[in-house]
Amino acid sequence: MTFTHPWVLLLLAIPVLLFWSVLVRPHGIVAPADHFSHRRERKFLRGFLGLFECIPLALLAVTLVVLAGPQTLQQPKRERSLTNITICLDVSGSMTGRNYQLASQAVDDFTRAREGDAFGLTLFGVRQIRWLPLTKDLQAIRNALPFANPENQPSHMGGTAIGAALQFCGQNMVAEATTGDRMIILVSDGMSFDLGGGVAEEIGEELKASSITVYHIHIDESDVPSDVLELVELTGGQSFAATDQASLHAIFTHIDRMKPATFSTPGTVPLDRFAPFAVALLVLAALHTIGLLGVRWTPW
Repeated sequence: MTFTHPWVLLLLAIPVLLFWSVLVRPHGIVAPADHFSHRRERKFLRGFLGLFECIPLALLAVTLVVLAGPQTLQQPKRERSLTNITICLDVSGSMTGRNYQLASQAVDDFTRAREGDAFGLTLFGVRQIRWLPLTKDLQAIRNALPFANPENQPSHMGGTAIGAALQFCGQNMVAEATTGDRMIILVSDGMSFDLGGGVAEEIGEELKASSITVYHIHIDESDVPSDVLELVELTGGQSFAATDQASLHAIFTHIDRMKPATFSTPGTVPLDRFAPFAVALLVLAALHTIGLLGVRWTPW
Protein backbone atom coordinates (compact mmCIF):
# COMPACT_ATOMS: atom_id res chain seq x y z
CA MET A 1 0.00 0.00 0.00
CA THR A 2 1.22 3.49 -0.83
CA PHE A 3 -0.02 6.92 0.20
CA THR A 4 -0.71 10.07 -1.80
CA HIS A 5 0.37 12.31 1.11
CA PRO A 6 2.74 10.17 3.21
CA TRP A 7 3.86 13.13 5.34
CA VAL A 8 0.43 13.12 7.03
CA LEU A 9 1.38 9.81 8.66
CA LEU A 10 3.89 11.69 10.84
CA LEU A 11 0.91 13.11 12.71
CA LEU A 12 0.13 9.58 13.95
CA ALA A 13 2.66 10.31 16.71
CA ILE A 14 0.00 12.47 18.39
CA PRO A 15 -2.64 9.75 19.01
CA VAL A 16 0.12 7.23 19.90
CA LEU A 17 1.47 9.48 22.68
CA LEU A 18 -2.01 10.29 23.92
CA PHE A 19 -2.94 6.59 23.84
CA TRP A 20 -0.09 5.75 26.20
CA SER A 21 -0.95 8.62 28.55
CA VAL A 22 -4.56 7.45 28.80
CA LEU A 23 -3.54 3.90 29.70
CA VAL A 24 -1.07 4.84 32.47
CA ARG A 25 -2.84 7.80 34.03
CA PRO A 26 -4.46 7.41 37.48
CA HIS A 27 -8.22 7.30 37.49
CA GLY A 28 -8.82 9.93 40.16
CA ILE A 29 -10.13 9.67 43.69
CA VAL A 30 -12.78 7.10 44.50
CA ALA A 31 -15.32 8.73 46.79
CA PRO A 32 -16.23 6.34 49.67
CA ALA A 33 -19.83 5.73 50.67
CA ASP A 34 -20.82 5.15 54.27
CA HIS A 35 -21.86 1.65 55.31
CA PHE A 36 -20.60 0.21 51.99
CA SER A 37 -17.91 -2.41 51.64
CA HIS A 38 -15.75 -1.88 48.53
CA ARG A 39 -14.24 -4.60 46.42
CA ARG A 40 -10.63 -4.62 45.42
CA GLU A 41 -9.90 -3.06 42.03
CA ARG A 42 -10.60 -5.44 39.16
CA LYS A 43 -7.77 -5.36 36.60
CA PHE A 44 -9.91 -6.71 33.77
CA LEU A 45 -12.50 -3.97 34.24
CA ARG A 46 -9.78 -1.34 34.51
CA GLY A 47 -8.28 -2.44 31.17
CA PHE A 48 -11.68 -2.77 29.51
CA LEU A 49 -12.71 0.76 30.47
CA GLY A 50 -9.29 2.08 29.45
CA LEU A 51 -9.69 0.65 25.94
CA PHE A 52 -13.04 2.38 25.55
CA GLU A 53 -11.44 5.66 26.59
CA CYS A 54 -8.86 5.18 23.82
CA ILE A 55 -11.47 4.78 21.04
CA PRO A 56 -11.50 8.55 20.18
CA LEU A 57 -7.73 8.35 19.72
CA ALA A 58 -8.16 5.35 17.41
CA LEU A 59 -10.73 7.34 15.42
CA LEU A 60 -8.19 10.16 15.08
CA ALA A 61 -5.47 7.71 13.93
CA VAL A 62 -7.66 6.10 11.25
CA THR A 63 -8.79 9.54 10.06
CA LEU A 64 -5.14 10.58 9.61
CA VAL A 65 -4.49 7.43 7.55
CA VAL A 66 -7.47 8.29 5.31
CA LEU A 67 -6.19 11.87 4.90
CA ALA A 68 -2.83 10.43 3.81
CA GLY A 69 -4.59 8.92 0.76
CA PRO A 70 -4.05 5.14 0.92
CA GLN A 71 -3.67 3.51 -2.49
CA THR A 72 -3.12 -0.01 -3.81
CA LEU A 73 -2.32 -1.33 -7.27
CA GLN A 74 -5.61 -2.47 -8.80
CA GLN A 75 -7.14 -3.15 -12.18
CA PRO A 76 -9.96 -0.61 -12.62
CA LYS A 77 -13.31 -1.44 -14.16
CA ARG A 78 -13.54 -1.54 -17.93
CA GLU A 79 -13.65 1.88 -19.53
CA ARG A 80 -16.22 2.61 -22.21
CA SER A 81 -14.66 3.46 -25.56
CA LEU A 82 -16.21 6.63 -26.95
CA THR A 83 -18.51 6.51 -29.97
CA ASN A 84 -19.08 9.85 -31.68
CA ILE A 85 -22.57 10.08 -33.19
CA THR A 86 -23.96 12.98 -35.19
CA ILE A 87 -27.69 13.10 -35.82
CA CYS A 88 -28.21 14.65 -39.26
CA LEU A 89 -31.87 15.64 -39.06
CA ASP A 90 -33.98 16.74 -42.02
CA VAL A 91 -36.11 19.78 -41.08
CA SER A 92 -37.46 20.58 -44.53
CA GLY A 93 -41.15 21.36 -45.01
CA SER A 94 -42.12 17.74 -45.71
CA MET A 95 -40.95 16.74 -42.21
CA THR A 96 -43.55 18.96 -40.56
CA GLY A 97 -46.09 17.27 -38.32
CA ARG A 98 -46.19 13.52 -37.76
CA ASN A 99 -42.86 12.75 -39.43
CA TYR A 100 -40.96 15.08 -37.12
CA GLN A 101 -42.78 13.79 -34.05
CA LEU A 102 -41.74 10.24 -34.95
CA ALA A 103 -38.16 11.27 -35.67
CA SER A 104 -37.66 13.39 -32.55
CA GLN A 105 -39.07 10.70 -30.25
CA ALA A 106 -36.80 8.07 -31.81
CA VAL A 107 -33.73 10.32 -31.41
CA ASP A 108 -34.71 10.99 -27.79
CA ASP A 109 -34.96 7.26 -27.06
CA PHE A 110 -31.67 6.52 -28.83
CA THR A 111 -29.73 9.07 -26.78
CA ARG A 112 -31.07 7.51 -23.60
CA ALA A 113 -29.88 4.09 -24.78
CA ARG A 114 -26.38 5.39 -25.57
CA GLU A 115 -25.44 7.24 -22.39
CA GLY A 116 -21.67 7.56 -22.36
CA ASP A 117 -21.33 8.34 -26.08
CA ALA A 118 -20.89 11.81 -27.59
CA PHE A 119 -23.72 13.16 -29.72
CA GLY A 120 -23.96 16.10 -32.07
CA LEU A 121 -27.01 17.52 -33.82
CA THR A 122 -27.08 19.03 -37.31
CA LEU A 123 -30.27 20.31 -38.94
CA PHE A 124 -30.52 20.59 -42.69
CA GLY A 125 -32.77 21.57 -45.52
CA VAL A 126 -31.13 23.32 -48.41
CA ARG A 127 -28.66 24.74 -45.88
CA GLN A 128 -27.15 23.25 -42.75
CA ILE A 129 -27.26 24.38 -39.14
CA ARG A 130 -24.76 22.93 -36.69
CA TRP A 131 -27.16 23.04 -33.81
CA LEU A 132 -24.96 21.25 -31.27
CA PRO A 133 -21.33 20.09 -31.50
CA LEU A 134 -20.35 16.70 -30.13
CA THR A 135 -21.19 16.55 -26.44
CA LYS A 136 -21.60 13.89 -23.77
CA ASP A 137 -24.34 16.00 -22.18
CA LEU A 138 -27.10 14.13 -23.97
CA GLN A 139 -29.81 16.07 -22.16
CA ALA A 140 -28.74 19.03 -24.32
CA ILE A 141 -29.65 17.01 -27.44
CA ARG A 142 -33.05 16.09 -26.02
CA ASN A 143 -33.74 19.68 -24.96
CA ALA A 144 -32.91 20.94 -28.47
CA LEU A 145 -35.41 18.73 -30.29
CA PRO A 146 -38.55 20.85 -29.65
CA PHE A 147 -36.75 23.94 -31.00
CA ALA A 148 -35.54 22.05 -34.10
CA ASN A 149 -39.12 21.53 -35.26
CA PRO A 150 -39.45 22.23 -39.03
CA GLU A 151 -42.31 24.63 -38.24
CA ASN A 152 -39.75 26.92 -36.57
CA GLN A 153 -37.25 26.96 -39.45
CA PRO A 154 -36.67 29.80 -41.96
CA SER A 155 -37.89 29.48 -45.53
CA HIS A 156 -34.47 28.64 -47.01
CA MET A 157 -34.51 25.33 -45.10
CA GLY A 158 -37.48 24.16 -47.19
CA GLY A 159 -35.61 21.90 -49.65
CA THR A 160 -33.61 18.70 -49.08
CA ALA A 161 -29.87 18.62 -49.79
CA ILE A 162 -28.61 15.39 -48.24
CA GLY A 163 -25.23 15.40 -49.98
CA ALA A 164 -24.24 18.83 -48.69
CA ALA A 165 -25.52 17.95 -45.22
CA LEU A 166 -23.43 14.77 -45.01
CA GLN A 167 -20.32 16.57 -46.21
CA PHE A 168 -20.94 19.27 -43.61
CA CYS A 169 -21.36 16.68 -40.84
CA GLY A 170 -18.30 14.75 -42.00
CA GLN A 171 -16.04 17.80 -41.93
CA ASN A 172 -17.20 18.77 -38.46
CA MET A 173 -16.81 15.23 -37.16
CA VAL A 174 -13.25 14.91 -38.45
CA ALA A 175 -12.39 18.15 -36.65
CA GLU A 176 -14.14 17.24 -33.38
CA ALA A 177 -13.92 13.46 -33.02
CA THR A 178 -10.19 12.93 -32.63
CA THR A 179 -10.70 9.63 -30.75
CA GLY A 180 -13.31 6.87 -30.88
CA ASP A 181 -15.62 5.58 -33.61
CA ARG A 182 -17.50 7.97 -35.88
CA MET A 183 -21.10 7.55 -36.91
CA ILE A 184 -23.67 9.72 -38.72
CA ILE A 185 -27.36 8.89 -38.48
CA LEU A 186 -29.25 10.54 -41.34
CA VAL A 187 -32.96 11.01 -40.66
CA SER A 188 -34.92 12.21 -43.68
CA ASP A 189 -38.17 11.62 -45.57
CA GLY A 190 -37.30 12.76 -49.06
CA MET A 191 -35.05 12.54 -52.08
CA SER A 192 -32.06 14.80 -52.56
CA PHE A 193 -31.34 16.94 -55.61
CA ASP A 194 -27.57 17.09 -55.03
CA LEU A 195 -26.55 13.41 -55.25
CA GLY A 196 -26.76 12.78 -58.97
CA GLY A 197 -23.97 12.44 -61.53
CA GLY A 198 -21.69 10.32 -59.32
CA VAL A 199 -21.76 12.76 -56.39
CA ALA A 200 -23.24 10.12 -54.06
CA GLU A 201 -20.33 7.77 -54.73
CA GLU A 202 -17.83 10.59 -54.26
CA ILE A 203 -19.28 11.62 -50.88
CA GLY A 204 -19.53 8.00 -49.77
CA GLU A 205 -15.86 7.38 -50.51
CA GLU A 206 -14.94 10.61 -48.76
CA LEU A 207 -16.79 9.62 -45.59
CA LYS A 208 -15.38 6.10 -45.72
CA ALA A 209 -11.85 7.51 -45.94
CA SER A 210 -12.59 9.51 -42.78
CA SER A 211 -13.73 6.31 -40.98
CA ILE A 212 -17.31 7.56 -40.75
CA THR A 213 -20.19 5.09 -40.98
CA VAL A 214 -23.56 6.45 -42.14
CA TYR A 215 -26.93 4.95 -41.24
CA HIS A 216 -29.99 6.29 -43.04
CA ILE A 217 -33.54 6.25 -41.68
CA HIS A 218 -36.10 7.02 -44.38
CA ILE A 219 -39.33 8.16 -42.69
CA ASP A 220 -41.71 7.64 -45.57
CA GLU A 221 -43.76 4.92 -47.23
CA SER A 222 -41.83 5.31 -50.49
CA ASP A 223 -38.69 3.30 -51.30
CA VAL A 224 -35.33 4.48 -50.05
CA PRO A 225 -33.75 6.70 -52.76
CA SER A 226 -31.18 4.69 -54.70
CA ASP A 227 -28.47 7.36 -54.60
CA VAL A 228 -28.75 7.66 -50.80
CA LEU A 229 -28.66 3.86 -50.52
CA GLU A 230 -25.48 3.73 -52.61
CA LEU A 231 -23.78 6.41 -50.53
CA VAL A 232 -24.66 4.76 -47.21
CA GLU A 233 -23.52 1.29 -48.26
CA LEU A 234 -20.16 2.66 -49.38
CA THR A 235 -19.49 3.78 -45.79
CA GLY A 236 -20.39 0.36 -44.38
CA GLY A 237 -23.80 1.46 -43.10
CA GLN A 238 -27.38 0.59 -44.04
CA SER A 239 -30.60 2.32 -45.05
CA PHE A 240 -33.91 1.62 -43.36
CA ALA A 241 -37.48 2.62 -44.09
CA ALA A 242 -39.81 3.47 -41.21
CA THR A 243 -43.43 4.57 -41.11
CA ASP A 244 -44.36 4.35 -37.42
CA GLN A 245 -42.89 4.52 -33.93
CA ALA A 246 -42.49 0.76 -33.62
CA SER A 247 -40.43 0.45 -36.79
CA LEU A 248 -38.29 3.45 -35.82
CA HIS A 249 -37.62 1.93 -32.41
CA ALA A 250 -36.65 -1.37 -34.04
CA ILE A 251 -34.26 0.42 -36.42
CA PHE A 252 -32.48 2.33 -33.67
CA THR A 253 -32.24 -0.88 -31.64
CA HIS A 254 -30.71 -2.59 -34.68
CA ILE A 255 -28.17 0.21 -35.09
CA ASP A 256 -27.34 -0.04 -31.39
CA ARG A 257 -26.62 -3.76 -31.85
CA MET A 258 -24.57 -3.23 -35.00
CA LYS A 259 -22.49 -0.52 -33.35
CA PRO A 260 -22.53 -1.57 -29.68
CA ALA A 261 -20.67 0.21 -26.96
CA THR A 262 -17.13 -1.15 -26.69
CA PHE A 263 -15.00 -1.31 -23.58
CA SER A 264 -11.26 -1.34 -23.02
CA THR A 265 -9.50 -2.82 -20.00
CA PRO A 266 -6.68 -0.57 -18.81
CA GLY A 267 -3.61 -1.93 -17.05
CA THR A 268 -2.93 -2.00 -13.33
CA VAL A 269 -2.90 1.47 -11.80
CA PRO A 270 -2.81 2.85 -8.23
CA LEU A 271 -6.37 3.41 -6.99
CA ASP A 272 -7.68 4.82 -3.72
CA ARG A 273 -8.25 2.23 -1.01
CA PHE A 274 -10.64 3.83 1.47
CA ALA A 275 -13.13 1.00 2.02
CA PRO A 276 -11.42 -0.88 4.92
CA PHE A 277 -10.65 2.37 6.73
CA ALA A 278 -14.22 3.56 6.32
CA VAL A 279 -15.46 0.29 7.86
CA ALA A 280 -12.98 0.70 10.74
CA LEU A 281 -14.23 4.25 11.38
CA LEU A 282 -17.85 3.06 11.49
CA VAL A 283 -17.02 0.23 13.89
CA LEU A 284 -15.03 2.52 16.20
CA ALA A 285 -17.76 5.16 16.14
CA ALA A 286 -20.33 2.51 17.09
CA LEU A 287 -18.16 1.27 19.99
CA HIS A 288 -17.62 4.83 21.20
CA THR A 289 -21.39 5.38 21.19
CA ILE A 290 -21.85 2.23 23.28
CA GLY A 291 -19.22 3.51 25.70
CA LEU A 292 -21.03 6.81 26.09
CA LEU A 293 -24.17 4.88 27.07
CA GLY A 294 -22.51 3.36 30.16
CA VAL A 295 -19.11 1.71 29.63
CA ARG A 296 -17.12 4.54 31.21
CA TRP A 297 -15.47 5.61 34.46
CA THR A 298 -17.67 7.03 37.23
CA PRO A 299 -16.53 8.95 40.35
CA TRP A 300 -17.76 6.26 42.76
